[in-house]
Amino acid sequence: MSYSREAAETLALDALGWLVAQDELLPVFLGATGAGMDDLRARASDPEFLGAVLDFLCMDDAWVVAFCDQAGVGYDGPMMARACLPGGEMLYWT
Repeated sequence: MSYSREAAETLALDALGWLVAQDELLPVFLGATGAGMDDLRARASDPEFLGAVLDFLCMDDAWVVAFCDQAGVGYDGPMMARACLPGGEMLYWT
């Protein structure tokens, strides 16, 4: 499955919602990004911020599995969606 930009943003918003519900993980995300709770609301429609949410989620396979199981998407979904958002382009080194 490939994602449109809109579908990628929707999946990232779902990931943000999942992340906010994770009492132990949310502070880790906030600390890693420097974001505050107000930023979560203010930047929820910002594709670059949504990309950062997916970047964070993809840092740990257990987080990916937990989110994808809850969201009902394939385990490759977050990475595929990330590729559709700003900064998610695959780099090819030659």
